[in-house]
Amino acid sequence: MPGAVVIGAGPGIGLSVARRFAREGLPIALLARTAGTLETVAGAVGAPVVPLIADSADETALRAALDAATGELGLPDVVVYNAAIIQADAPGQLSVREHLDAWAVNVVGALTAAAHLAPAMARRGGGSFIVTGGMPEPKPQYVSLSLGKAGVRTLVALLDEEYGPFGVHVACVTVDGPVAPGTALDPDAIAEHYWRLHTQPRHLWQQEITVGP
Repeated sequence: MPGAVVIGAGPGIGLSVARRFAREGLPIALLARTAGTLETVAGAVGAPVVPLIADSADETALRAALDAATGELGLPDVVVYNAAIIQADAPGQLSVREHLDAWAVNVVGALTAAAHLAPAMARRGGGSFIVTGGMPEPKPQYVSLSLGKAGVRTLVALLDEEYGPFGVHVACVTVDGPVAPGTALDPDAIAEHYWRLHTQPRHLWQQEITVGP
């Protein structure tokens, strides 16, 4: 059975998405920046996983990890890009370098992952590429994140135009607020939207689902 690759497999949405797909019997590859995060998340999934260390801003490392995931699981049926730098910053507060570092994770890493896997998914004629979005309304207290999530929304539209006609469902789950268990933005509840997008019939495909309090 084709598997799921979760990039940015942290203890919130990443973990919940991995558990949701594993519950359906899909083998899971987890990509995270540190071994400690991988160990924590892998142990909580409740099913065997392929743990892989990669910084999504490092193109070489990310592509190598995706190759390793494909080598273990085969071409994935679904890729979830959940990596992000979430920080509060006001206009002019960050340096150019800091903005570029945030953009590299929030947007370019998703583009790298899609460019690496989506063409083969398109040749196969199916699969899902789902990105975690946010900030449906930009906020001056979160400049880099607002810019990044606006970029993600545009990227999803571009990828859908490129790969959607060939059967790849490209979509975004836009999370409007802080994620916390037991709240309206419980990560387990949010994960259901990823599964719903992945299993939508083609004639009902949605490009974006917004989840808010």
